[in-house]
Amino acid sequence: MRILKYMIGGAVAGAAAAYFLGYDYLFSGISKTYLKGKSSAHIDDGNLFPSNPIVTESPRLWEEDPEYNKKELPKHLVENLQHSRTAAFVVIRKGKILHEQYWEGYNQLSQTNSFSMAKAVTVMLLGKALEEGIIQNIDEKLVNFYPELNEKIFGDKVTLKNLAQMEAGLDWDENYNNPFLPNAKAYYGKSLVKAVFSRRFKQEPGTQFEYQSGSTQLLGFALKKALEKPLATYLSEKFWVPLGMEQNAKWSTDNYGMEKTYCCIHSNARDFAKLGQLFLDDGKVGDQQILNSRFIEKMRTPTKRSEEIYGMGLWINNDNPIKHYYFLGLQGQYIIMVPEYDMVIVRTGSYSNSPKNDRGRPDQARFLVNETVQLFR
Repeated sequence: MRILKYMIGGAVAGAAAAYFLGYDYLFSGISKTYLKGKSSAHIDDGNLFPSNPIVTESPRLWEEDPEYNKKELPKHLVENLQHSRTAAFVVIRKGKILHEQYWEGYNQLSQTNSFSMAKAVTVMLLGKALEEGIIQNIDEKLVNFYPELNEKIFGDKVTLKNLAQMEAGLDWDENYNNPFLPNAKAYYGKSLVKAVFSRRFKQEPGTQFEYQSGSTQLLGFALKKALEKPLATYLSEKFWVPLGMEQNAKWSTDNYGMEKTYCCIHSNARDFAKLGQLFLDDGKVGDQQILNSRFIEKMRTPTKRSEEIYGMGLWINNDNPIKHYYFLGLQGQYIIMVPEYDMVIVRTGSYSNSPKNDRGRPDQARFLVNETVQLFR
């Protein structure tokens, strides 16, 4: 009995210390991962967090290519997809669906977590807000939206472009495994304001590329302030409805309704593919220009400070003989655009140890491009 009392006392003391030190979000993290049989964030965690709806109105199904699902994937490609615990693999060619395949109980209707693919979507919202004059200039400073940042060193110098290009100079360790670092606090905590605005700027903005979820979240806060509406609503109005998405989606939020703009749009692979097709079509849906083509070109133009691997929200591979660029999310979420072959490749799933030996880019993205093009060109 005495041992039990000590154990209970220790647990209470530990909990009190966690709250006192600002790590109370750890309890939320444990309940949403380990108590669910998971070791980390997972693609099916959409129902574990509050969210805002992304609504479609007149769904349009993909037109099927005459060769739709007639070719079997080669054994080595299937092995790669299965080894990496792929949920969905979808190929679009010349605006028509050519191949789709699902594993592990997933199907056409399965909605999974985009993770950081949402970063590119957030930048798309920036482009639309610029186009509509809601935000005047991509070089507008963050302090114009949040004057309190004047109190931080370098806080008065950060621009929206710095945030989109991952050159903000934010003190943010992009570590997905350490529960005491800012990503975990942003993901499992109650308040994104507390998670993000508590961080300092460690260096002059615009001087160094460093991929950081906190930068895209700051961009999301600026957009929310300018738009004066939920970002999910703006995404619905400007993209989900015009693209004729097949399903409503949702965007995870903190406890105060702020979208996690660095991640967490829950949708299906077929609708994710429509985002990719929009880029191949330079922002047009039929005769309607829904995103400025010049802004799209800026998004997919690699920056010098990233050593030519990142633009604004998009990862870029011009080293590969088959050039491509893509939305990228944790655990191998990809929307890959291959302009030369007018092809979109979507892969979703749970690849927890995806190697990144391609100058910081995931090996699998290049592999999928090369194998898919060889099979379907």
